[in-house]
Amino acid sequence: MIALFAVTDAGRRAATEVGSALGATLHPLDELPALWPVLDGAVFFLATGATVRLIAPLLADKRTDPGVVCVDEARRFAVALAGGHDGGANALASRVGAVLGAEPVITTASDATGSTGLDELVGLLGARVDGDLAAAGTALLDGAARIENPLGFPLPPLPPVTGEVRHTITITDRVDAAHPGPDPGTPGPRLAGGGGRTVLVPPTLVVGIGSARGVSADAVRATLDRLRTEHGLDPRAVRAYASLDLKAAEDGILAAIAPAELLTYPAALLSGVEVPNPSEVVRAEVGTASVAEAAALCAAAELGGGAPVELAVSKIKGVNVTVAAARIRPRGRLAIVGLGPGAADLRVPRADAELRRASIVVGLDQYVDQIAHLLRPGTEVRASGLGDEEQRAADAVALAAKGHAVALIGSGDAGVYAMASPALQGAGADIDVVGVPGVTAALSAASLLGAPLGHDHVLISLSDLHTPWPVIEQRVAAAAAADLVTCFYNPRSRDRHWQLGAALDAFRAHRPADTPVGAVRQAGRPGQRVWTAPLSEFDPAQVDMLTTVVVGSSATRMVAGRMVTPRGYRWS
Repeated sequence: MIALFAVTDAGRRAATEVGSALGATLHPLDELPALWPVLDGAVFFLATGATVRLIAPLLADKRTDPGVVCVDEARRFAVALAGGHDGGANALASRVGAVLGAEPVITTASDATGSTGLDELVGLLGARVDGDLAAAGTALLDGAARIENPLGFPLPPLPPVTGEVRHTITITDRVDAAHPGPDPGTPGPRLAGGGGRTVLVPPTLVVGIGSARGVSADAVRATLDRLRTEHGLDPRAVRAYASLDLKAAEDGILAAIAPAELLTYPAALLSGVEVPNPSEVVRAEVGTASVAEAAALCAAAELGGGAPVELAVSKIKGVNVTVAAARIRPRGRLAIVGLGPGAADLRVPRADAELRRASIVVGLDQYVDQIAHLLRPGTEVRASGLGDEEQRAADAVALAAKGHAVALIGSGDAGVYAMASPALQGAGADIDVVGVPGVTAALSAASLLGAPLGHDHVLISLSDLHTPWPVIEQRVAAAAAADLVTCFYNPRSRDRHWQLGAALDAFRAHRPADTPVGAVRQAGRPGQRVWTAPLSEFDPAQVDMLTTVVVGSSATRMVAGRMVTPRGYRWS
């Protein structure tokens, strides 16, 4: 929810424009205190000083306060005044600036420099923080922070060390002498020689618990604490607790882990989990040879969503209780990103976010050039020329398998005649895959032609590089006979110049001569051209590989110069 506030006529006019574009609403200033707790963002068309005085009594925590943007009376600047990163004010200032033609003023150091901020890294990891986050963030931006990542999380691009290290940032689920864990009274961690240390504790652990009936909470707590004191696991890294379903109401367990919830599983499921320490005595009692180890592994597998899991600590025996800990291992990350037809405003926002998230970007050189300005400092670029699609996909998968955060980019939608298919054919469960949809050629061309895809339609590529022409010919004939609107990808090249004509001939046998055919070249890019002609007159010679061709069905009509296919089989 974004609220707008203005007191002058000029401010209200600007607010009306922003409100229409962002779905935001103009409110009186006296509603600000009541709205504040539920706002995601607030835009003030006021002087910065006046805005500061209005919001100062309401500010509580940068993690929960809305982002605040201030726009001057002349619409020259959109200033991210508060909550630049956590509150989203930097992004909001950019959106407001785009609407009004104002220059966004970004005040957060990491966003102003384009670097990944430490608070963003904490959010990506979902980590708890031990140490001076502000000092660590400053050192990171200054190139004076060393990152220790023993678990191998796929990190975004981070500022390199450019001088003397004065801070170490460690990402771990373990405790050690420099980081003794969350005991009350423990001082903040320091490095030998006086350097600072900040520890980020991600939620990687799942603890399994088994017990006798009526176990005491103290016995459970004491055994859980041994995970820290004897095995060096940080209790703040525990993501969940798990047990047998017979223990769902075991008071001692529930009291010991409160306020956390207990995940439970039936014996039949746990009995199928391979563990190092099975017990036939336990099997005879509850139907599974393992509770603590099996429950930890089972829950970790479920919560990890396919990520590899391992037993971090085998079964520990306490007084009428056993505990074990499983670790959800981080895995490399592959974002397959569709960039759309080329125009920046037709690229989805999530694509931009994934490009900033990636430490390595892989793609065709001309597509990399389109988005180079979005990449953060330190991003590695692997660009190559036309062709080599399979090799680019294989390279991206291999890099993700090594633990990197990788973005594989392509035009349109990555899943339509593009990079997602070859990449996913080679991607295993050892990497996390994120798909980002893009506006594909069929959709961008259709939007320029009118509404030719208003009813059933089919996409066919006329390129025989991967599909034999006889197979393509069969598909074209089937689409023509089925009276489907047909969108042709890769319609014509210098060496493959006759196939489009042959395809149109197949349609002429099934369509009226006046059936509209539309073509769009360079949709959304400089040099864009849009034209239509009746099927009997359409000239394939005007088409090249940068063109998308749409053949209407028998119901498609030209209405005021636009191709329209009715939603039903009859005009209504």
